[in-house]
Amino acid sequence: MTRWTRGLAVAVVFSALLLAPTTAGAGAPRAASAQASVPSALSNRLPLERLVFSRPVLATELPALALAPALPTVWRQIAPNAVQAVATEVLAPGVTYRVPTPSGVSCTTRCTFTGVRETSVAVATDLVWADQLLAQLGYLPVTFTPAAPQATPSAAVAGVFTWAYPTLPATLRAQWAVGSDNVVLQGALMAFQLQSGLPTTGQADPATWADLVQAANAGTADPHPYDYVYVSMALPETLTLYVAGRATFHTPVNTGIPVSPTAPGTYPVYLRYLTQTMSGTNPDGSHYSDPGIPDVSYFHGGDALHGFIRASYGFPQSLGCVEMPFAAAKTLFPHTPIGTLVTVAP
Repeated sequence: MTRWTRGLAVAVVFSALLLAPTTAGAGAPRAASAQASVPSALSNRLPLERLVFSRPVLATELPALALAPALPTVWRQIAPNAVQAVATEVLAPGVTYRVPTPSGVSCTTRCTFTGVRETSVAVATDLVWADQLLAQLGYLPVTFTPAAPQATPSAAVAGVFTWAYPTLPATLRAQWAVGSDNVVLQGALMAFQLQSGLPTTGQADPATWADLVQAANAGTADPHPYDYVYVSMALPETLTLYVAGRATFHTPVNTGIPVSPTAPGTYPVYLRYLTQTMSGTNPDGSHYSDPGIPDVSYFHGGDALHGFIRASYGFPQSLGCVEMPFAAAKTLFPHTPIGTLVTVAP
């Protein structure tokens, strides 16, 4: 071998040593900067965090992502210099987690995060799962058929939703869609919360989710049929009560006069009284106080279903409420628990 070739061989070996990647156990700590990204809302369908490093880092060398409250996680390699953390258990709906977000990493045999801060992120409400559980329990006017057997009744699975009551007015059906935040879902959550002894907020908070899962696993269905109230402001004004999809009761009613109209739309009943004194201000500025108003179910602001004595019914006479004869209000009242939807149609 000539001097030139010996020199070339040494240079090649030296270059190879420079280019060869070092292992985790070699020498001094290796540092890298990290760019962390966390979603604006956590979901079981998204990674909890993604890290992009300034050089290659192995996911197997990283410490587990330690959330608070505690949640088991694992890192997955998505590129030589990028990893993402995923939860190995279902996130608690409605809970806000504190997620560590490092700005760097230092590695020897193992890696440690550096420059760690915390980002607070809430878990997004899984509306499809909420639809599934409430449909299974009978609080929605739809049924749910799972595409495959569920490991447990509460497990979130793919499946088919079917409208349960084709005879209900199309107005109601048009307001519900799978996975959307709508008034039909809100009313169902309020009805479930009422049965569970929870505040009837219509929001899927952690306590509601815990009870939903427990009820689904226990098969504790809604003890009441699905009730729905439809008020038509077309003259003569009428109210129709639907029980489990069947029109079971009709009565003439009075809605609000033009200067104090009843608001059209669909709303859940949120407050009820067996009897109440109603007071306020008339359009002419005078005050009124009417004691003994029976069977009151508020559904939108100050608008309520209730009994009221009039000489006749079927046209606007109230200050926004839906008035009806005492006997009609007494018949209707047991079918308007909190969460019952009331549609006022023009």
